[in-house]
Amino acid sequence: MGNFAALIHNENVKIYSRIRTWIMLIILAVMSALFPALFYFTSSDTSTTELWNSFQMTVSIAFFLNTIFTVVIASDSVAGEFSWGTIKLLLIRPWSRSKILLSKYISLILFSLLSTGVLIVFGYVSALIFSSSSGLGGASMSAWSPAEYTFLGILCSYAELFLTAALAFMVSSVFRASGLAIGLSLFIMFAKDIFVAIFSPERYEWAKYLIFTHMDLHGYLLSDKGPGGVTLGFAIAVLAVYYLLFMLVSWIVFRKRDVAA
Repeated sequence: MGNFAALIHNENVKIYSRIRTWIMLIILAVMSALFPALFYFTSSDTSTTELWNSFQMTVSIAFFLNTIFTVVIASDSVAGEFSWGTIKLLLIRPWSRSKILLSKYISLILFSLLSTGVLIVFGYVSALIFSSSSGLGGASMSAWSPAEYTFLGILCSYAELFLTAALAFMVSSVFRASGLAIGLSLFIMFAKDIFVAIFSPERYEWAKYLIFTHMDLHGYLLSDKGPGGVTLGFAIAVLAVYYLLFMLVSWIVFRKRDVAA
């Protein structure tokens, strides 16, 4: 266990020793703190600058940036080893390929949690400073309080980030191309709504089994039914199957890949 912890530490050192990582975290912190200030100074509607409304809008915008930065880290996790030529040095260490891949993935998840924490802390503190009132009332969202609705929304956004990062990690492992992993992940991230509109589960029964249909879980905070009348449990089950498929493909390809050439 101690050796595996050292392996995870080694992967974290690779991530945080790069100036790019700190630039991304700083940008995320600055942008998260900046949005509530912009809402406060540019809005004529005081409801948009109440604490929870301001924080909700900040999170919804900043999470796009958070997902992009996490995808960058995921895409470079495995592909970077091949690009830098360090994969052979890594594989001659006394660790199995499965442990090496798992340590990389755990380090990726730790980064995503850190970046999400940065977003929440800086966004909330800034919203608290630049709120027009106590903002504890906010807009009532079904049975949820404003605070509950906001943090459940963050959980839904993180679930989408989690799936997008898993896809980027898989592409990075399979094709050894960080650019392809970033491009494909961001394409799905921004085009998923278009796919849902074209392949609507209301028209096509089989569309209920597409990953695009279920990546955005926010609708379940206000309704028991999602696209095509499916339940939250069904949506989570579909996403879980895709996630396991991404991880399985990554594991199989990484274990079997020949790096002698």
